[in-house]
Amino acid sequence: MKCLALMGAALLTALSLFAQTQTPTPNAAAPSQNAAPANQPAAGALLSNSDALALLHRISQLMESTMLAAPGMARAAAPLAENVRQALANIEGSSPQNAVQVYNMLANVRAYLALSDALPKQYPFADAARKQVAELRDAVDRMDADFQALLDYKDEQGRNPDRDNLKRYAEDNARLGPPSSKTPRVVFLGDSITNGWRLTEYFSGRDFVNRGISGQITGEMLGRMMADVIDLKPAAVLVLAGTNDIARGVAVGTIKNNLTMIAELAEAHQSRPIFASILPVSDYHKNVNPRFAMTLRRPPATILALNNWLRQFCAQHGYVYVDYFSAMADSAGYLQADLADDGLHPNGKGYRVMAPVALNAIDRALGQQPKKKKGKFF
Repeated sequence: MKCLALMGAALLTALSLFAQTQTPTPNAAAPSQNAAPANQPAAGALLSNSDALALLHRISQLMESTMLAAPGMARAAAPLAENVRQALANIEGSSPQNAVQVYNMLANVRAYLALSDALPKQYPFADAARKQVAELRDAVDRMDADFQALLDYKDEQGRNPDRDNLKRYAEDNARLGPPSSKTPRVVFLGDSITNGWRLTEYFSGRDFVNRGISGQITGEMLGRMMADVIDLKPAAVLVLAGTNDIARGVAVGTIKNNLTMIAELAEAHQSRPIFASILPVSDYHKNVNPRFAMTLRRPPATILALNNWLRQFCAQHGYVYVDYFSAMADSAGYLQADLADDGLHPNGKGYRVMAPVALNAIDRALGQQPKKKKGKFF
């Protein structure tokens, strides 16, 4: 009983010490620009994704090994260790730039270090254990600097006046002439899956314009409709969007609203909207890289639900639906292993499967009589 009381008191002391020293949460306001320079991250503090992930793994390893250095430590720190393992698994399934999960991991490691300081240790304390604890503190300090730099980076992104990245295609749009009356223009609007598709290699003799931007969500594509679609005077726009929204936790209702507005804007400017299904994903390549476990952030059930809505939405409004999903999914509903090298982005073989599906849908859409809308949005 005395041992349990001692561990309980130590844990309370550790949590109290941690509460006094914890860093702001990712949702906290950004530091004032008038703050002292000592509070600002050093230049180059932001680690690469691979270096950050390696450091987080090392922190987890050091925590596990030092738990055995003091009597009762493994038992007292078990909940913190479990939290660290879970946070690390979530980071592996998403990204070292997942600020919420990085914060959760660091918070629990800081609490562990405070607990380690509060618990009595054997004398003499093993030199190897002492060095590991010191390395753990240094590693956490380095990761703290990376975390602060990450918050600053995200704050800078949030204040970016070109949120939708209109500058990406501004020069290309200016150089692009008007479409030919003999060759209808089609804009491919999307994210990295569209961005990585070399359209001229798969569709010769067609005026197909690639306007994909890696990492974009439907709200950003909606913001690009005028500059990257409408102003180019396409006969149709093929939209492939939604996978990044799902990964970032964008509400399904918001995704539907954005896609509906994209369709309305296209029709209002005499461009036929064509909507592609969200591609399936898989975890088949996670042994190559843990980040290739794609179903954690992009649950197949959510993809199926959105695709079902898209299919019904297109049927209701007379739009052509491009069913990439059925062409690329295996019998289990996952992206076929040989069609992507990371479980998300199609490789050359994947695009070869998509090309005839897209072409068939485009030709059907171009064969439709355009709808006449009352009035314009612009």
